[in-house]
Formats: sequence, structure tokens, C-alpha cells
Amino acid sequence: MARLGIIGSGAIGAGIARLAVAAGHEVTIANSRGPESLTGLVDELDGRVRAGDVAEAARFGEIVVLAVPLSAYDALPVDALDALDGKAVLSTGNYYPSRDGRIEDLDSGAVTTAEHEQSLLPGAVIVKAFNNIVAHHIPLLARPAEAPDRSGLAVAGDDADALHAVSELVGTLGFEPVDAGSLAESWRFEPESGAYTNVYAADPDLFARDYLADKGTPLPPDRLRDLLTASLRPDVAGRTF
Repeated sequence: MARLGIIGSGAIGAGIARLAVAAGHEVTIANSRGPESLTGLVDELDGRVRAGDVAEAARFGEIVVLAVPLSAYDALPVDALDALDGKAVLSTGNYYPSRDGRIEDLDSGAVTTAEHEQSLLPGAVIVKAFNNIVAHHIPLLARPAEAPDRSGLAVAGDDADALHAVSELVGTLGFEPVDAGSLAESWRFEPESGAYTNVYAADPDLFARDYLADKGTPLPPDRLRDLLTASLRPDVAGRTF
């Protein structure tokens, strides 16, 4: 089992923490508000997760999950950035211009979100995953390794060792990792692509109206591979959300 540092305690970060603890991983989680704001999560998990500050989570993790908005990268403390050097960093985020502001390199298609994140964290080793599934579907669709209805989850990265480590982690968290290629190819499961969120919806019409009401449906790994292959690159410049 791995030591996992999680930066970001929103629905994605907390959801991954719950699955990681259940799988037997050691977890330190942090957010921008400080450890005292995480008392509820620590109590919920009977103390099996430790709350720390952002730098502590970055230092603790053999793998670090970064589950914060793209616009929050600039606020990461210097000591946390130093602690990420050489580590596999599982980035769960997406580019939403309405939240993050317009970013020319992303709007032009010069780079993917994952490549942009790698440029912001040059010492880290970015691996992309958990960005194409809505947070409440994660616990609903997580399954043991032997389950026949285990869902595939896209994983992309440039470093073979980091990609392998994150893929193994994804497997322990209840999903079948599907190699989606390099960071440059990670647009295949970015927002508005053919392998984004609604592919896990039980009722696509309901999901479009009220995604939180949808209970999700398993996505077979082979089906995800087909969707990734057939995906068309989204028009990021035209994104309005």
C-alpha cells in the first residue's frame, strides 16, 4: 500500500481519500483552510486519515493527488512545490474559463490542460486521471478488482514509472486503469470530449438536467478505449463554462 498525500478536500479529494483509506493506504489530506477545517472528515473516517497543511501532504505522499482548481495553482506554497519535485502528481482538474479565467495556450489548443499543469509544476511528474468522472459517481462506481462490472478510468502521462504507479493506485481505488496515452493526448477525456462525464451516466437525459440525481452506470474498459480512440478534440476557445 502507498502513502498518499491529497491536496484539496472538495468532493473529488475527499472521495478519493475515502476510497484510499478503505483500500488500506496511508493518507494525509490538506486544503487551503488548514487542518482544523478537516475535523469532520477525520472523524468520519475514524482517524484513519490525517489532516495536515498543504506542504505536509506534499511531503507525505509517495503519490500526491492534486484536486484543486487550475486557478489555485499559483497559491500553492513554495515549500509544497519543493516537496513535489520528482513525485508522481495525480491531477484531477479541468480547465473551466468561467472559473479559471481565459488561458491563451489552452484556448488556442497549443497544449492540453495536463501539459499546462506540467509547465506550472516543472519539478513534479503530472499524471492525469479522475477528471472525466463527476465526484458523486466515483464512490457509486468503484468496484473490487474481481468485479465483472468494474469501470474503466482514463489515465494519461509522459513518465512510464509515474504512469504505472498512478495506474496501480487507480486499480486499488476501484477502477480499471485505461492507458489514454501521453499528456498531449489527454484532450481525449477533457470536457466536451467523447469520453467525458456523461459516459458514466445511467440516464444521459437526467444527467444533462440534474447530474447529481443520476446514479451512474459502469463503463466497461473496452468501451472507454473505443470512446478515447473516437474522441474529437474539443473547441476549447468556444468553451463558455
